[in-house]
Amino acid sequence: MVLAILILSSVIEYSYDNFPIPTMLLFVGLVLGGIPMLLKNVIGRKECKMFSSYIILIFTFSLVILMACSDLIFGTVKEVNLLELNIGGYILLFIVGVIAAATMVIPGISGSLMLMLLGYYYPIIERINDFVKFNNLAQNILILGIFGVGVLVGIVLISKMLEILFEKYNTKTYFGVLGFIFASILAIPISTCLQIPNLSYDFLQMIIGIILLVFGSFISYKLGEK
Repeated sequence: MVLAILILSSVIEYSYDNFPIPTMLLFVGLVLGGIPMLLKNVIGRKECKMFSSYIILIFTFSLVILMACSDLIFGTVKEVNLLELNIGGYILLFIVGVIAAATMVIPGISGSLMLMLLGYYYPIIERINDFVKFNNLAQNILILGIFGVGVLVGIVLISKMLEILFEKYNTKTYFGVLGFIFASILAIPISTCLQIPNLSYDFLQMIIGIILLVFGSFISYKLGEK
């Protein structure tokens, strides 16, 4: 995972800067492809007919959409600058790492998506690219180190919590996960449009994006089968 992040961070940054629509649709496809695997775990179970299961789905769906639209709703649009953090900023960075880890552990949900919703995705990618180029090493090691510790702590805590939830409330937990997934399909385009206000809907990029969406769905679906 670390090797892939170091190698692909510059590719992703370049792709988002120059081809935002295809890159966004690829991510959407990767989310879509995981849905059939999750549905297999709930279809046919008695909890599917319980009203409470759908309340959980609606709650998690609404939570992600609210986060994606928070800049529009609350007027909190601001760019995260990881090079100008104070003590509170570093604590928040650690918490963001924990939250990102939670979505890495939850099946079918992208940690990258959560970072996008929180406004930390592009700043983290920039710091990784700067680190790989051996620029601002001390500061980048501090920033990425604190974020990385948050991720590790989050993985340990959330994985234990999920183990308990899946053991005691298996189907309802899957409904909650599905709410996150369905919302992600909308949240990724919303976040991209908000963070790239002058987004150009070029016809060629749309065609390439649709192809990548299908490709991403296929890859994700095949991985889910394993």
